[in-house]
Amino acid sequence: MNFSLNTNYVEPVLQEDPKSIIIMCHGFGGDGNDIKILAESWKRFLPNTGFYCPNAPEICSVNPNGFQWFDMMGDNKNLIIEKSIIAEKILNSFINEILDQHRISKKSLCLVGFSQGCMIILQTAIKQRDKMNCIVGFSGKIIDEDHLKKNFFSKQNIFLLHGDKDTVVPTSHLLEAKLFFSRMGNKIKTKILKNCEHHISVEASSLALEFIKKNISIK
Repeated sequence: MNFSLNTNYVEPVLQEDPKSIIIMCHGFGGDGNDIKILAESWKRFLPNTGFYCPNAPEICSVNPNGFQWFDMMGDNKNLIIEKSIIAEKILNSFINEILDQHRISKKSLCLVGFSQGCMIILQTAIKQRDKMNCIVGFSGKIIDEDHLKKNFFSKQNIFLLHGDKDTVVPTSHLLEAKLFFSRMGNKIKTKILKNCEHHISVEASSLALEFIKKNISIK
């Protein structure tokens, strides 16, 4: 089957139809191979899970060898929101295609994202009418709080992690997201990682994996 996004697929270790799916969204300028490394390290702990690691839909504006979910380089707030909505619609199509392919419901779906990938999965998940299994975001932020507030349709099970030494996406964005979700009545789990820059550390990977294992087992 052809999907809306070019993607890597890491099959379940048990080599049978997956009982759960994790879709992993890379950061600005990266590609599916980048975040596939995380899938490869997690798969033996989630033997019934299939992992999809797509390339974002656009060639990156500052790195032609990588991809972007949307262009964030300009200062026009409304234009950035418009572009993020286009990416969100493509990601939604991809999600539905994957679920249809495996005949799996959103209750068995986890979204994982790093940096810009975190931004797009937060916006996409909250605007869903149905609750997903869980959402894990590394080193990201809410793209636009006003837009999300107007389109807040579901309370999702979210875990956000962020390094305290991140100079690309400052840690303050995690605190802002936590406050936003709290005000919207959506309690979320957060973790600020000490001496961690803009990357997924071993500690962050381990904590995220435990969160996903716990939630997939109780779906």
